[in-house]
This record gives sequence, C-alpha cells and structure tokens, in this order.
Amino acid sequence: MGFMDAIRGEFIDIIEWTDDSRDTIVWRFPRHDNEIKMGARLTVRESQAAVFVNEGQVADSYQPGMYTLKTQNMPILSTLKGWKYGFDSPFKAEVYFVNTRQFTDLKWGTQNPVIVRDKEFGMVRLRAFGAFALRVIDPPALLRELAGTDPQFRTEEVSEYLRQVIVGRLGNALANSGVPMLDLATQQDTIGAALASALSKELAPVGLSIPKFIIENISLPPEVEAAIDRRSSMGIVGNLDQYTQFQTAQAIEAAAHNQGGAGEGLGIGLGMALGQRAAGATGQPQYQPYQPQQPYQGQQPYQGQQPYQGQPAPQAGPPAGGAPPGPPPLPTAEQWFVGVNGQQLGPFDRTQLAQRVGAGEVRHDTLVWKTGMAQWTPAGQVSEVAPLLASVPPPLPPQG
Repeated sequence: MGFMDAIRGEFIDIIEWTDDSRDTIVWRFPRHDNEIKMGARLTVRESQAAVFVNEGQVADSYQPGMYTLKTQNMPILSTLKGWKYGFDSPFKAEVYFVNTRQFTDLKWGTQNPVIVRDKEFGMVRLRAFGAFALRVIDPPALLRELAGTDPQFRTEEVSEYLRQVIVGRLGNALANSGVPMLDLATQQDTIGAALASALSKELAPVGLSIPKFIIENISLPPEVEAAIDRRSSMGIVGNLDQYTQFQTAQAIEAAAHNQGGAGEGLGIGLGMALGQRAAGATGQPQYQPYQPQQPYQGQQPYQGQQPYQGQPAPQAGPPAGGAPPGPPPLPTAEQWFVGVNGQQLGPFDRTQLAQRVGAGEVRHDTLVWKTGMAQWTPAGQVSEVAPLLASVPPPLPPQG
C-alpha cells in the first residue's frame, strides 16, 4: 500500500465489502497498518459475516447489520487488548469478510472407478459425476482450519479437498444404499441427499456444509454396457426358438439367389435343419433310417455297401465283456468338385454330380477332383465318373 493509500485510510471510517466475484469465500479488508478508528462503522451485508483477528487470534464475529465499533460491542477484542475502560484511540486488527451464501457452481467426479458389489452383476466398477453446493456455517472455524491469513480465499483453493472427501464417501454410500445397479438412476436423488448429510457432518469442524448434492450420472465400463445392450436385445427378441426359425428362413431365401454350388449346398443344409426343427415341434422323430444310394443307369453299387433289403443284418453275439455291439459307422459320402470356366464348384455328392452330367455341365473334358486325387483330372479319365458319362458324347474332334 502506497503513501496516498495510507493518507486515505486515515479518513475512511466505514468498513464494508461489496463482492464483485462469484468464487470468493473469504476477503480481507485492506487497511494501512491494520489500524481501525474507534467509532468506525462496520457494514455487514446479507450473506456475509465479518471476523476480527487480533495478533493471530480470532476475536469478535459479526452477522449482517450495521455496527459502530466501540469497546461495548467488541467484548473479545477488548479483553485481548486489556481495555478496562472506554478506549477511543485507533487500534490494530485484521477484518475478514466471509461469504456465507451458497456456492452452486462446484463440480465433482471420479478420476478412477469405484468398485462396488452388486447382487446381480457381482463386482462392478462405477464412475460418477455431478455438482454440489457449498456454504460456510462457521466463519471463525473456517479461518482457523482452512483460510488462515489468505487475503482472498477462493473456491478453487478448497475444491480439490472437497472432491477427495466426496469420492471417499461415494463408494460407501453406493454400497450401503442397497439399490441394484440397474435401479441406480431412479435413486440418484435419494443417494445424493444421503451424501449431502454425511458430507455436511464430516465438514462441520472446518466450518463448511453441503446443502445440496447432485448426482448427474453413474456410468459403467464399456464392456458391461455392451453386455447389458445384448441382454436387452434378447429381451426384445422374445422367443429365441421362433427367432432362430425366422433367421433360418431368411438364410434359405438368400441362399436360393446364389446360383453357385456352395449356395445350393447351404440351402440344402439349412432346409434339412429347418425340417428337423419342424418335425421336433410336431412330435415326429427327427431321424430317418439310412437309405443307400441307387446306382445310376446300370452302375454297380458301391463296393462294400450292401443294398437295403428291408431286414436288418444279423448281429453277432455280445462280446466277452457282455456289452451289446453298436451299429457300424455310416459310410462317408463322396464329395466331388468341378472346374467350369475357371471356377471351382462344389462340393457335390454322387447324385448331384450325376445331375450335373445330365444337365450337360460336366462332360468328358471337364476337370473334376475329390479327396485322395493328386490333381485335377478330366472326368472321362476318372474311373468313378466315367460310367456317368456313358450317354454323353465326347467332344468333337478339331475341324481342319
């Protein structure tokens, strides 16, 4: 403070503070050498309190109103100064104005997830954020515990401390609420009120209270939210068996538009699956007795495969162990692949291959292959396929 400010202080006899900020909690009244004239007027506005500090000790505190400073209305300061009688000379004291209104622009949030135990999902990591209101309820305690001799104590200087206190209480409040995780959104007001009460009780020794605590959002990890979305989708679908039938029907329709061999095979497989499902729904058995393939156009049956005669073959007696023997394994159907116009088609069983021959798609010079063959070979040179081409004329010789 300069010389002119010191001279000006000699003529100022009004002590007041008009707050032009929105975040100042404590403001120290500036006076030259902290001298105050006896008889000076002190103005304390609504939402303010004035605290006198003498030689590091908190003295008198004043609520809203207008005061003329005399020894009669400064009992503590008069005792500290040792004034036994009226005293009219200037005295030294620091005057701190404390803002007692609500500060409503304070935010909080969890930097790290809070782990809680949920009855349905087990251990869950939660994140939360929101806002809260702050109010000074004991100005002398605030000066002693937090503000000290700071000439301008702002909310930013105490916000981190408050955030740590809030996060420390949040996990306990969520765990003790007994609210399932899926119902937390409906109970945020109740949990916020409980937190405000608990925080106010904890902050009372430093002169602060939390009149309002707001939980804006409680979020889950992305993987848990994805699982909840899938579960919600299942609930919307309803009957999964009917939904599977619907999906199967769509797949069959899509396969019907695919003219390749793979599309036909997919359509046949899906059709069989749908037929089995329909048979199960009507109570009919879902299996059929094995029917051997009939030889094509005079072809001899497959060696090692006996034609079905309608009677089961006699079975040998039980083995030495006493367990009845099981049926022999079913023969594995041949799977043929055909090369047409540089494209691979298949796989086809023997009946489907014969149909391709009948349609003229497979001729003597058409390349074919199956498991066990070293390379692609013209169909007319394959012993298993040559009988199917008996009625198909060979390609015309080149014309001169």
